[in-house]
Amino acid sequence: MELSIGEMALIAIAIVVLFGPDKLPQIARDLGNGVRKMRGAVEDIKTEIMKETDNPVSEIKREIEKVKDAAKDFNPMKNIEDNILKDPSARPSESLPEKPEIKPADDETYEGPVSR
Repeated sequence: MELSIGEMALIAIAIVVLFGPDKLPQIARDLGNGVRKMRGAVEDIKTEIMKETDNPVSEIKREIEKVKDAAKDFNPMKNIEDNILKDPSARPSESLPEKPEIKPADDETYEGPVSR
């Protein structure tokens, strides 16, 4: 909330009229003390919130790092490679049946090159 100079002057005049010029320093001191206490309370609340939220966040970060480390060492192809090295008959090219090659003359859906 921003106040222009005119608005601040109007508020100052209203305070002087309502409370008198002799009470003005006391009102300013009390207002300053109130603002200072309010800022301190807000800072304490921030600190408590950060303490409470810091522990779960740091635990989650540690767990993420553990998962990353485990993922670096994980090789899904290792088991396959080990099986192929141990048993040559388990090679994928030998274990899969060959796909018969269809010639364009035998395939009724084959349209071939289209010229216009």
